[in-house]
Amino acid sequence: MKILSFLLIFCHVSSTVEHSLEFFATGFHGFPDFPEFEYVLLVDGVELGYCDSDTKTLKLHDWTREFMSDNPDYLQLYSEMCLLNQYSLKALIVDVMQGLNQSEGMHILQRISGCEWDEEIAETASFLKLGYDGEDFMALDLQASTWTALKPEALTAKLKWDADKLALHDDTSFYNYECSFWLKKYLLYGRKYLGQTVLPSVSLLQKSSSSPVSCFATGFYPDRAAMFWRKDGEELYEGVDHGEILPNNDDTFQMRADLNISSVKLEDWEKYECVFQLSGVEEDIITKLDKSVIRSNNGKSDTPRVPAVIGVAAGLLLLSVCIAGFIVWRKKKNGLQVIQWEQDNEGMALDSSM
Repeated sequence: MKILSFLLIFCHVSSTVEHSLEFFATGFHGFPDFPEFEYVLLVDGVELGYCDSDTKTLKLHDWTREFMSDNPDYLQLYSEMCLLNQYSLKALIVDVMQGLNQSEGMHILQRISGCEWDEEIAETASFLKLGYDGEDFMALDLQASTWTALKPEALTAKLKWDADKLALHDDTSFYNYECSFWLKKYLLYGRKYLGQTVLPSVSLLQKSSSSPVSCFATGFYPDRAAMFWRKDGEELYEGVDHGEILPNNDDTFQMRADLNISSVKLEDWEKYECVFQLSGVEEDIITKLDKSVIRSNNGKSDTPRVPAVIGVAAGLLLLSVCIAGFIVWRKKKNGLQVIQWEQDNEGMALDSSM
């Protein structure tokens, strides 16, 4: 649970831009049951590829097959990035630990970077940020090409990293120029997959007759959704508790909104309704507050089986994927093509098992 608290604190929260390409690199020190390194790529919150230091493989989702086939050099580049990031992040953890006078213990370093593109107004923005043991640590100012210490303990590292002009040049060049270029290319190949929508099943649940009524939606995709209660067509704010969007174990999502009915008269029930809205879908799903359709777990009526959420991963992911590396490592990897690399004296050899 200590790991969970670390990972939940440091999270890049996307703005309202329409598209994003994100890179999540996570290094673990002192965790015997974790790989030393994980690397995840996301397009619009959907996993593009994944690798870690244990399996030494680059795994790509099937929807990228056409893109990688048309851009074989980029496939090679990503494979090399996975391996190189493994060594650089491992060295970075040691560097940070030494700067903080730490010689042992359990530590996590996260590097979250990427770019965002608002297609409507044609604006792009990039970011690169590091977190250490669950707290903001350092951020790169991509305009000034300098590091910003986000806590006093990071000042030593800032001065050292600012002196590495070659690394600064490479980072600012990639995130200011190349990142948005590749994001747009991915969207050309993956719009059909990335733009798909799946409607949920919606139920009214109640623990007991005096408990709040929970409007529960599960099985929807993507995770850009909203749910609320309204009375006589007006959205309610008092007496409503909104739950967060959580992942199911089949790549879909679930959410709930609870309505306190303690002060609702029985004759007024028909005035209340639950509204579910999914991005990309014009029509709302509306569920009337009706005692006859409420399912209870008091043993007197059937209770729908809530899809299992991925154990500890459920608390980490979504976040909307903000620590996707940990999640992807824990979950079953379906629909992935595997590319095995080997490191020899002459460099990297790719063995594709597509």
